[in-house]
Amino acid sequence: MATILPVHDKEPQFGNNCFLAPNATVVGDVVMGNDCSVWFNAVVRGDVHYIKIGNKVNIQDGAVIHCTYQKNPTEIGNNVSIGHNAIVHGCKVFDNVLIGMGAIVMDRCEVQSNSIVAAGAVVLEGTVIEEASIYAGVPARKVKDISKEVMHEEIDRIASNYVKYADWFEKYNALSAAK
Repeated sequence: MATILPVHDKEPQFGNNCFLAPNATVVGDVVMGNDCSVWFNAVVRGDVHYIKIGNKVNIQDGAVIHCTYQKNPTEIGNNVSIGHNAIVHGCKVFDNVLIGMGAIVMDRCEVQSNSIVAAGAVVLEGTVIEEASIYAGVPARKVKDISKEVMHEEIDRIASNYVKYADWFEKYNALSAAK
């Protein structure tokens, strides 16, 4: 069963149709929208500041979502995919975004809508990722513009797939068992 813990009297809140893998961890001041999923070994730690997560967000295996004590919360919009082993820390991720596998998005960053942070990229503190663009590298730099329509289609496909994958585990879902 997933680990769901309160911290300082703040307990995670979940929307409808959310899936938490049996070894996922969600603690503290976390508010998650509908159709979200937190996959195997992923951690969402709202212990030192709040984390707000929109609808149709998937946090894939081994990813870590955290914030900075009393300084930088983490806000994630709608229709967002956080890739395997990515770190999203004390930043704002807008709607329709893909954070690639192993990417790191640091404090005070803004990842604008319809954009991609490539696998393995390191987005340095305070960076603003432009809308409808792809950033890659260490440190991450803009490598390409792409149409909002094409980007949205690709990002929506991945987010929708994760809603489908989560449904495969419905009978094992810790949230379903808790209700």
